[in-house]
Amino acid sequence: MLTAGQILQLIRNGSCRTRKELIEYTGLSRSTITDRVDRLIMAGYIHESGVGTSGGGRPPSVLDVDAAKRLMLVADLGATHARVALTDLAARPMAEEHTEMRIELGPDAVLSWVREAFQRLLDRVGRPASEVCGIGLDLPGSVDHTTGRVIRSFLMPGWDDHPVGEAIGATFDVPILVENDANAMALGEWWSLWRHTDSLVLIKVSTGIGTGIVLDGQIYRGVEEAAGNIGHVRLRETDDRVCTCGSRGCVASLASGHALAHDLGQSYSRDVVRLVQAGDPEAIARTQEAGRTLGIVLATAVSLLNPGVLVLAGDMAETREHYLTGIREIVYRRSLPYTTRNLEIVNSSLGDRAGIVGMAVIVMEHVLSPSSVDAALAAAVG
Repeated sequence: MLTAGQILQLIRNGSCRTRKELIEYTGLSRSTITDRVDRLIMAGYIHESGVGTSGGGRPPSVLDVDAAKRLMLVADLGATHARVALTDLAARPMAEEHTEMRIELGPDAVLSWVREAFQRLLDRVGRPASEVCGIGLDLPGSVDHTTGRVIRSFLMPGWDDHPVGEAIGATFDVPILVENDANAMALGEWWSLWRHTDSLVLIKVSTGIGTGIVLDGQIYRGVEEAAGNIGHVRLRETDDRVCTCGSRGCVASLASGHALAHDLGQSYSRDVVRLVQAGDPEAIARTQEAGRTLGIVLATAVSLLNPGVLVLAGDMAETREHYLTGIREIVYRRSLPYTTRNLEIVNSSLGDRAGIVGMAVIVMEHVLSPSSVDAALAAAVG
């Protein structure tokens, strides 16, 4: 017998739009469906949003998710930036705030800003914290998404094993989900534009290089939450440059935004972007070569995963087509033709909002999952 949480999924995915359709689809009795639906309405998960087509008699009420009554707060934290957003339960943005902030300032300073920014967003739209049903944060490192702790990050000194979820939970008593930034960005891109494809690989190239993998609509994290560490694949072990991980010849030490900035005498990856956009010939040449270097590793990823789309995100996606051209050249040259026959290699469609969108989707799916809904309904009765 389906639970109320499972009934909600049928409404969410469009399988059933009315009580009559639920009865016919599930085979459950009218009284059982009425009970499930009424409980979901009373708890604010769904509402009657219109009138369906009548087969004779009184037209049926259409059931839909009530996205307005609950709120979500999400944060996208990069090596040099922080963005927060307030969304409804359909992951639609209601307010956002962005600032330049270095993650190396440490968890206390960064998470204090996040908590204060969350409150500012609520104040801006005039909604109380009690309406927040879930929070999500992404970070530029490996995280244990079940405990909300940072496992490791070469860009985040002082963050290892920090209880990020607990730090935010001190202010908000709701589920708090923590994710790697490239994973969140990959899901954001997939949700927004690529839901018709079974697999997507996103490569974030900014200060470092990270990869997010979406398979069958789910983030693939790996056994040790370390899937996507493509930036630390070694290409030239005799290279003089030492990567942030301590090894030599890593892709990140050769092709990341930080590496390009160093080669061009600049401070940050965004300085490289400005040079490329201004038409600087050396910056363009080095950017294309960095794309070719990363393309060597991505050609292997294409052979292993056979994705439908490769998405370039992060600062280097803003170099127009220059970094992407280098990737395309090597991936198509080094991969078997049938593995790239239907492969699309594109720049991010969401830009610097990919992480925010992805985290909102992650929180939404958690809050509206059958287990979470059934637990909340049981707690309300208790």
